[in-house]
Amino acid sequence: MQERRKLPRKDLMSYSQVFNIHEGYLIGYLGDLNQLGAMVISDVKLEPNKAMIIQIQLPELEDFSDSSITIPARVAWCEQDLSPEYFNVGMEFKKLTGRQKNIIEAVIANYEFRRERPNYPQHPNELSKEER
Repeated sequence: MQERRKLPRKDLMSYSQVFNIHEGYLIGYLGDLNQLGAMVISDVKLEPNKAMIIQIQLPELEDFSDSSITIPARVAWCEQDLSPEYFNVGMEFKKLTGRQKNIIEAVIANYEFRRERPNYPQHPNELSKEER
């Protein structure tokens, strides 16, 4: 599938709960996030183009006391996960306030799963004969 995302999503180490607040149920857990949308890992299959108001429970953030943010969203897509009992649900945010954008940036900055290898010193077995 061709990548059409305008901003790359950031995988998170904090699986925050995501609720449909008008229908009163847990949609699932936040998998990745950016200011345009999110991917939610759900055990519920959702129909694309469904509009809803979602509430994302926030992890602890140093500069914010908010425990959640509420955002109008649209289900952009829903696909079965590698684990067949789950679905990956793409959510498009319809409108964010400036504060919500700042909170999302803080979540990404504090909880993004970084895949880069830490800058550890090389193990002696990794050094060439000249470097030993």
